[in-house]
Amino acid sequence: MNYGRELLKGSTDTLLLSLISRQPMYGYQIIKELAARSQGYFKFKEGTLYPALHRMERGGLVKAQWRRLPNGQERRYYSITAKGQKVLETKRAEWQGFATAVNLIMSPRPT
Repeated sequence: MNYGRELLKGSTDTLLLSLISRQPMYGYQIIKELAARSQGYFKFKEGTLYPALHRMERGGLVKAQWRRLPNGQERRYYSITAKGQKVLETKRAEWQGFATAVNLIMSPRPT
C-alpha cells in the first residue's frame, strides 16, 4: 500500500517510541519489527530510521547503548527514556482522539 509521506512524517516518532517501549531494539530489528507488526505496510529504510532515532536521542526521548553479542559483534540498542514514555502517552491519546474523529466522519451514516 502506498501511504502519504506526510502521514508517515507525522507518525514516525510515535511508531518508533511505541515499538521500543516494549523492549530495547537495534536498528535492523526495528525495521523488521515495524514491517512485521504492520503486515508489511511500513517499510522503513535506514535513511528514515536513523535520522529519527538520532533526533529523538538528542531530544532525550530515547537512549542508545552499545552491546556486545556472544559472537563479539556489537549492536547499538535503543530504549525509551522516562521523558520518551511521557511523550508516547500524550501521542497515543492524541492519536486515539484523531482516529476516532476521522472514523466518525468517514464512516457511512446510518439511514
